[in-house]
Amino acid sequence: MAQRYRFNPAFEAPSGSAIRELFKYLSQPGMISFAGGYPAPGLFDAQGLADASAKAMSEPATSLQYGATEGTPALRLELAALMARRGTAVAADDIVVTTGSQQGLDLLIRVLLAPGDGVLVERPTYPAALQAFRLAGCPVTSVPGDAQGLDTQALGELLGAAVPGHYRLLYCVPDFANPTGACMPHTRRLELLALAAKHNVLLVEDDPYGALRFTGEPVPSLLALSGQVPGAEGRVVHLSSLSKIVAPGLRVGWMVAPAPVRQRCVIAKQTVDLCTSPISQQIAAHYLASGALERHLPVLREGYAQKCAQMLQGLAALSGRLDVEAPAGGMFVWGRLADGSDAQPLFDRAIAHNVMFVPGRAFYADRPNPSRFRLSFAAPGLEQIQEGVKRLARALN
Repeated sequence: MAQRYRFNPAFEAPSGSAIRELFKYLSQPGMISFAGGYPAPGLFDAQGLADASAKAMSEPATSLQYGATEGTPALRLELAALMARRGTAVAADDIVVTTGSQQGLDLLIRVLLAPGDGVLVERPTYPAALQAFRLAGCPVTSVPGDAQGLDTQALGELLGAAVPGHYRLLYCVPDFANPTGACMPHTRRLELLALAAKHNVLLVEDDPYGALRFTGEPVPSLLALSGQVPGAEGRVVHLSSLSKIVAPGLRVGWMVAPAPVRQRCVIAKQTVDLCTSPISQQIAAHYLASGALERHLPVLREGYAQKCAQMLQGLAALSGRLDVEAPAGGMFVWGRLADGSDAQPLFDRAIAHNVMFVPGRAFYADRPNPSRFRLSFAAPGLEQIQEGVKRLARALN
């Protein structure tokens, strides 16, 4: 007799990541992928990381032993300094090091939300966040956005009509959002903070891409601005990561949160991994302390700017059939089929032409726009981008 297992109801018939399901096509010979938001391997600072690794390995008692759940002191100090360079003043004690920023979101869900608690997201938004909320049994409502990110007027109307306290948390990516590449302007950030204060909603600000701006001026983070809006201080949890700007293989992220939230997240983290890999943390700490990241960031920005320009130049020839929005940073171009048709058949034809992207449905909590799609210019080389866009044009035709 076959064994019958009893699962948590959320895992009786779970859905995996729609984007990772596409990765089976990567083994197809000659495939050019615009799908995953992977950093460019050619832009990794391999020598800088090798030097940092050598220093970490010279400290085996720290690097190879268990560490504090909150993170190693050296890394927390360096991350506080990094935040200060980005315009956000925090203390090392305000920071919890996480195994990627995704773990930070998971910890927040564990300590803040119960099944049935309502959460808000941008429409469209990061699919892994949707997956995490749904597995936690939290109903997700999306707020429309535009080329400047989340629509605060629409959010105000939604919150004004809701039962007080129904929406516990709002998740957003203000800088070069995944998938749209949109960056929320300063005025909207202040409006968002004011709404959070008025309606008692916690804002979760996810910032993996903010350092990858290649045009325009930086905008202060929600966390940095929260002290300027009455009632907003203490209503922002900031998540970030070294995955996009140093190396995803380090699996180093961090959370800045108010003390009551942070303390509970540390307890939750103790049951998950005890501590983020100490050797990864020490490598990251030495890398940051050496100034290597600040020296390398211009290389990253210039590299991604060239890749983005190459993709947009190629897509311009398809204007009238594909509409795309040019980002000022990050890793993504958000597009749509101009005639409003479903992007899934185009994806199927694109696979036959050895190029892949992500159809837009994966990014919606509700009311999907099937004509939308996401292209990532980050990982392919310039020649691959040029050829991949040509293949996409043949698939479109």
